[in-house]
Amino acid sequence: MKSKLYAFLHFLLAPLARLIFFVSCKTRKKEPPLSDGALLVCANHIAVLDPVLICAVLKKHQPRIMAKKELFSVPVIGWLVSQLGAYPIDRKGANADVILKTIKMLEDGYCVGMFPQGTRRKGVDPATTPIKAGAGLIASKSKATVLPIHIKTKNYHMKAFRRVKIIIGDPIPYEEYTKGGELEGDSRAITQYIFDRIIELGKEDAE
Repeated sequence: MKSKLYAFLHFLLAPLARLIFFVSCKTRKKEPPLSDGALLVCANHIAVLDPVLICAVLKKHQPRIMAKKELFSVPVIGWLVSQLGAYPIDRKGANADVILKTIKMLEDGYCVGMFPQGTRRKGVDPATTPIKAGAGLIASKSKATVLPIHIKTKNYHMKAFRRVKIIIGDPIPYEEYTKGGELEGDSRAITQYIFDRIIELGKEDAE
């Protein structure tokens, strides 16, 4: 479900973002149709513009990105991500209301985007970074399909006019990431499964 403003901004700015960051995405066809229902987009996190680039390559969905509250005070970027549908989370505080809101959005059929690492890991191989359990909790409670995405650039350090590859993986249904319900209450194990898929996408695309 896209808002009219999002659709307009996407039409206007997505080609520009793909041009400036030399974005390539050869796996766009793996983005599921809107008729498949709720979608939780999960990606590794290397730069403040990751939400923008994810939105730039997804054609069918408008991912509402859960982002740290500090981002919304950044000039231009804060305005842009809010218009793209992002909403704030306090990394240092209690976020029960945000989690409940996110689950409700997914249950209502919206697309939500999350970064299992919880924060940006600039210049670091994502396979070596810790993760948080939030994505697994939200996925299992909402029973949403998960779309894994790997964001890849040289040394995982994003710069303008440095090629960025966005690799979209096969959607992961609830039955798969919970092992038929066996892991339903184990949020960390579910998050790890999802993040392992994200990491594998980068390895499969090794140049």
